[in-house]
Amino acid sequence: MKDIKLIDAEFRSEERFSRLSLAYKGEEEKQKVVTCIETIISKYSIKPETYTTSISKGREVLVIEYHDDMDRKAGDIFEKILKVLEIKECC
Repeated sequence: MKDIKLIDAEFRSEERFSRLSLAYKGEEEKQKVVTCIETIISKYSIKPETYTTSISKGREVLVIEYHDDMDRKAGDIFEKILKVLEIKECC
């Protein structure tokens, strides 16, 4: 049985704070996520904190957090990331 490639996304937001978490498995998915994020984020003056965490069964999560996002630009950035990665649903 083939491994199904799937990037899971989770979004959280509070006043002036937004976070997008992207879970993936394997080097191919990792490179797709990292390249997408670097390309999109580089186009904006507001810069996030990012970090990666290993989770179970060989999966990793890349987290993008914006703090003090007064103008709510993170939402537009996250929407572009989801579109490029072809993620249709976000928890």
